[in-house]
Amino acid sequence: MSATLETLQKQIGSGEDLSSIVRTMKALAATSVRQYEKAAESLDDYFRTVELGLSVVLSAEAENLTDPRIDPRRPALLCLFGSDHGLAGRFNEQIVSYALEDYWSGELAEKTIDNALPANTIIIAIGEQIITRVEAAGLESSSKLHLPTSISAITPFIQRLLEEIEEYRIAEGLEKVYLFYNRPLTGGFSSRAEIMLPVSLSNLLETRLEWESRSLPTFTMSPDRLLSALLRQYFFVSLYRATALSLAAENTSRLAAMQAAEKNINERLNELKTAYQHERQAAITEELLDIISGFKAVRGKN
Repeated sequence: MSATLETLQKQIGSGEDLSSIVRTMKALAATSVRQYEKAAESLDDYFRTVELGLSVVLSAEAENLTDPRIDPRRPALLCLFGSDHGLAGRFNEQIVSYALEDYWSGELAEKTIDNALPANTIIIAIGEQIITRVEAAGLESSSKLHLPTSISAITPFIQRLLEEIEEYRIAEGLEKVYLFYNRPLTGGFSSRAEIMLPVSLSNLLETRLEWESRSLPTFTMSPDRLLSALLRQYFFVSLYRATALSLAAENTSRLAAMQAAEKNINERLNELKTAYQHERQAAITEELLDIISGFKAVRGKN
């Protein structure tokens, strides 16, 4: 076998191995997308129950409701949800760009100094890949967390994240917490921002849901205690949904990247196989010509 044929054969083998890996990653990503989407959807009924509870408490205490006063000098905390692994397209770049440029300097410009990110802003970078993107933007992550690797690991992760936020709230006196994450769309994803703190009690009251029963809702425990308990669940569900949707979007992006990679690999394999066939045919033709020439030479001597 000629050196060219041997080289092409090795390249074809490597391409087929890579194609097998990409197909496996594509299958895993497709499975993960639906699992994490279902995890987020499973909270819809629970979140509705929490909202109903909040509407009951807030309706009972409507006269005493006042939104908290925010000190603009206090630091804000940004939770940026990225990915621990690569091969996810522009997943991490897009959420960092959205958080630090599009959203923060736009919709939240009135809460910043000169439309820029305040120097005392606290950033929790969630995912190994997003940390480098935050640093590339000239910022430093105050905390770095790894994402859960399964649905069962989301709850412990949220508990740890809530502890981190509470520690910063006590130590730094922060009053503003923003969540930035990607959520899946058909064939892609979009970036989203949520204000976790401050909680606008008046907005919750205005958007209260109609009670689906003829019986009037009531409660017996202290309104403050009940409101505090419901808000804790409200925060938990908000973070859980953000995490699950971000993981679903990550796998959606990875699925698209793997589909593009698979297409490119298959095109390259077709080129290599065509080149191999041409080289093989040329080698066979050359061997046949050598045989014929040798035969003619022997026959001429006779």
